[in-house]
Amino acid sequence: MAAERSIITLGGKGSSLSSSSVYKIASSVASVRIDSSAVERFSTKTLPLIKRSSFGIPERLTNEESRASLVVLLNKLLLSNSGSVRSVLPVKILEILNSKDETFEFGEVEVTEGENVVLEKSCASLVGVCSVIDHKATVLSQIVDSAAALSCEVTKGDITSFSSLDSGDGFGNKDAISVAGDLKVLLNGSKAVGKVEVEEVSKIPRIHGKFRDVVRSVHSDARVELNSGVKGGGNSGVGEALGATLSALCMPIKSLGECSFLRAKLCVESVGDENLRDLLLEKSCVEYENLKSGLKLALVEEDPCRLAHKLNESLGVVWRIVGLEAAAAYFALSCGDNADKEEAKSDKKKKKNEKKSVLGKGTSVVILFIKERLMSNEAANGGDQVEQILNLYNPEGCSFDGLLAKVKEIVESNESRRLPKLPKGTRDFAQGKMIIREKAFSIIQNVFKKHGATALDTPVFELRETLMGKYGEDSKLIYDLADQGGELCSLRYDLTVPFARYVAMNGITSIKRYQIAKVYRRDNPSHGRYREFYQCDFDIAGLSEPVGPDFEVVKILTELLDKLEIGDYAVKLNHRKLLDGMLEICGVPAEKFRTICSSIDKLDKQSFEQVKKEMVEEKGLSSEIADRIGSFVKEKGAPMELLSKLRQEGSEFLGNKSSKEALDELSIMFEALERSKCSHRVVFDLSLARGLDYYTGVIFEAVCIGAEVGSIAAGGRYDNLIGMFGKEQVPAVGMSLGIERVFNILEKKLKLEEKKTRVVRSTETKVLVSIMEEGKLGEAAELASQLWEADINAEYLVTKRSSKHFDWAKGSKIPWMVVVGKTELSEGVVTLKKLVEGSEEEIKGVPRDSFVAELLKRI
Repeated sequence: MAAERSIITLGGKGSSLSSSSVYKIASSVASVRIDSSAVERFSTKTLPLIKRSSFGIPERLTNEESRASLVVLLNKLLLSNSGSVRSVLPVKILEILNSKDETFEFGEVEVTEGENVVLEKSCASLVGVCSVIDHKATVLSQIVDSAAALSCEVTKGDITSFSSLDSGDGFGNKDAISVAGDLKVLLNGSKAVGKVEVEEVSKIPRIHGKFRDVVRSVHSDARVELNSGVKGGGNSGVGEALGATLSALCMPIKSLGECSFLRAKLCVESVGDENLRDLLLEKSCVEYENLKSGLKLALVEEDPCRLAHKLNESLGVVWRIVGLEAAAAYFALSCGDNADKEEAKSDKKKKKNEKKSVLGKGTSVVILFIKERLMSNEAANGGDQVEQILNLYNPEGCSFDGLLAKVKEIVESNESRRLPKLPKGTRDFAQGKMIIREKAFSIIQNVFKKHGATALDTPVFELRETLMGKYGEDSKLIYDLADQGGELCSLRYDLTVPFARYVAMNGITSIKRYQIAKVYRRDNPSHGRYREFYQCDFDIAGLSEPVGPDFEVVKILTELLDKLEIGDYAVKLNHRKLLDGMLEICGVPAEKFRTICSSIDKLDKQSFEQVKKEMVEEKGLSSEIADRIGSFVKEKGAPMELLSKLRQEGSEFLGNKSSKEALDELSIMFEALERSKCSHRVVFDLSLARGLDYYTGVIFEAVCIGAEVGSIAAGGRYDNLIGMFGKEQVPAVGMSLGIERVFNILEKKLKLEEKKTRVVRSTETKVLVSIMEEGKLGEAAELASQLWEADINAEYLVTKRSSKHFDWAKGSKIPWMVVVGKTELSEGVVTLKKLVEGSEEEIKGVPRDSFVAELLKRI
């Protein structure tokens, strides 16, 4: 075996030492050599020597830990550039490390002053033990999920909560999400999991994820210290820094071991053999007690090296607990009751097949791997098999590397085959949904054009400075793009600010425009709320008669919603100046108007008590002022009726300049809406606030009654926004239709129609050219081209199987077929078939030069 050991070279130029290499040398898996370039650097001068009784390695360390300490010490000597390191000491350490002796005596040594500095200041023992911990913990973090996955199978644990860990907002626990992903790969295809809510299963991603997180810190620190030279002088703080890192590992080790122990207990309950069950439970309980007592001592340990030693011991205990969990799960899943082996022999094949169809693809491979290792000793009793599985899960065991490679292979190979998924808050659209969208966009464009608007397109991203400060508290929802070393940019949040930027940049003083494009918001996705969605905007900029554009924009909104046939809806309307006057009357300081408006804007989703709490506790209003606001915002009703009430003699609104201006403007607008026969769609609502900072006048919001999708359109006047980008203020008013929510409503209507009539089509194809002979693409090309040239939507299919033609036509609800079979080919004619249920028709022998004209008569 010694001849098969790998060789690790130290001291080479540009080389670095890893925790894995330290562990291999320390556990005698690898031998060590010194690079020739390092040998050349050794001093050959005669230097004064100092006698030392030892290398400074504590006696309490295990043989493995002592050898790890010597590896670190050797590397530190090779890294020293003091010019006083001779070859004697490194060679002596090299001989000890490469010897086959189980124990070794350091004895008295003579060292130079430079070598003594390395021995005194290198913290070799602490760094060495830390490297062993790093390697074992890193490997444990890679293997522990396989044992946990087996337990999930045994307990039938519900793993659906694993998918909810990724909130999609960038704030999820990445390590927990990664663990959950690996477990889902191991359990892919399992029909056992997902049936029982098991606390020990639900905890796995976060507990294993936290362990990964802290182990990464240990690995980072160990890598730095392994490859850092030693400098003279005072205390460098290495001991304290590594001690702090290792202390942070105590609780994750405890949690990992405890969670594994509890899962092992659950698995033991499902083991059929009573003796085996008792043995597994006894061993698990003993190891768990060892873990608790060991970590209790570690937590109060002040010396970093002793702490590292105790943590390494505790890590070994956790390894055994994880091995026992795997053993308990294996016996529970494989019905490993050797006493009943003969009885079960006749039915062995059937049971094996049943298990394969139930277990996950990954866990099946792990079970098979364990079984193959146990089969090498068929006569072994249950206790021997437990020890064999423990050895399999022991990083020093001969089969451990094979198990680790197998688990990695499962996770990594399956990772490449994982089904891709959409980012949260986005959707794909195809077939019937695209028909709805195209029809809706066509309706919207026609309405916009009818009112004289021209189309505009702007970049999907803008300079960050263009967008910031325009959306109040919603500015936090802007998607910032990574800095690529140039301009700082963000994805557009809406279409209004880019429009204002365009108007100001081009010196435009009057424009009526529409834009249909996608916008992006870093919001929490929910029903009807997306991160990428279309907005359909219509804006009028420039001077005009008072509230004329405001009236037209609201009128356009009602036209759109009527033509889209979304059902009953209401347009809630208010005025920003009326809101400001109301807040002033209530006693709200002017500097708090916008932030209080943001709170009032939440009244459609929260009760007034919740909003009041926010205004008082978070925004500093008195309870009395908040209550006064509450008495006003409850007012809503038909436009003219509520307007008359607010303008009654003695009304506080008439005594306030801002609110009086608003009421005068609303009077003109409500009359126009009434005379245009759309005021019945409008609700005058004093609670409507619209949180965006740029609104200055009329504000409105449309909601679909009976559909729980939130607002479907909104808008208002923004007289000062364009002036933020240029020298001249250009007054403007606009509306934005939240088309995605409208689509949700229309899609539900489509499903209902499909159930009733079953005539909803996913394509607009009117004719299918059916060539019912093989190898006749030319025939299809000729006939289909004649249809296309006549502007008839057509498709073609060439196959002998007639059922395929009819299935395709009926599946796509294509009303007509042009059939060409053997007879038609020989006679130079076609057969026309109408497939519409209830009015089927067949016309045979139609000449090829007139079949298009015949179809045009009938389509």
